[in-house]
Amino acid sequence: MDRYVVLEGLSTFLGLLVSSAGEQLSPNLCVTQFTSTAFGYHNIGAVVSGVAGKGFREVSEEDSKEDSEEDSEEDSEDISKVAHRQDFCVDEEEFFDPGYDFDFRDMTDSDSECERGGESYKRPIGWNRIALKVWGKYKDGNEWLGDDGWRSESSQGEWPVAYHGTSFDGAKGIMHVGFKAGPGDVYGRGVYCTPDIDVAERDGYAKTFTSRKSGKTYKVALQSRINPKYRKVCNEENGYWLIPVPSGMSAKDERKIVDKAIRPYGILFKKIRKEE
Repeated sequence: MDRYVVLEGLSTFLGLLVSSAGEQLSPNLCVTQFTSTAFGYHNIGAVVSGVAGKGFREVSEEDSKEDSEEDSEEDSEDISKVAHRQDFCVDEEEFFDPGYDFDFRDMTDSDSECERGGESYKRPIGWNRIALKVWGKYKDGNEWLGDDGWRSESSQGEWPVAYHGTSFDGAKGIMHVGFKAGPGDVYGRGVYCTPDIDVAERDGYAKTFTSRKSGKTYKVALQSRINPKYRKVCNEENGYWLIPVPSGMSAKDERKIVDKAIRPYGILFKKIRKEE
């Protein structure tokens, strides 16, 4: 997948302009800082505004149904007017891990079932995963990822897989509602995620953008591992998990919980057809 389009998707996910290292003098975004940046903790106490950055335009679900070649200046905000904004660059060799990219677009539900972290692993069928270089990047080793290579069963110490969208809101970046738990029903304050990519897409938490380079429209979501010590299963039927974050905590303590509980390892892309 074209790296420029990948950076556009990464920018859409974070609500920040992310470019390749060397293109501009911006702070470097390390893969181990991805979680705290996604939830607005790169500047403690600052709210990250989810706006379109330079070089791409963010579109709504309704917009995505229209011809992707149609463009409007009204779809983009002037990023110079957004307060508390911090753009980043990435060292592509250190941030991405092409050896673990995987194209799930040709898979079907009939493919063999498997588990990760003692939970059923519903693979993101129909999506293309761009892998993040997380192997060997955490002090506690790689056990959370499980054994390398294809397998149908979990490994000891492995964390289960979950998917995040990008409807993060609230002061200090914490998502209060996240994935909708049902009409008027919320299971508590914290970070919501789901082990089912279809739930993330169905409930509108996969963000949509149109690439200015390719002219194509994509949905983007995050594939993560969730520390089971911090996870609460809210609704097995609807597929919601919660990382509880109690109110009244400092931003620093909130960040510690989020960093310990969530480790992204892939960015997912799904090209939208014009008729969708």
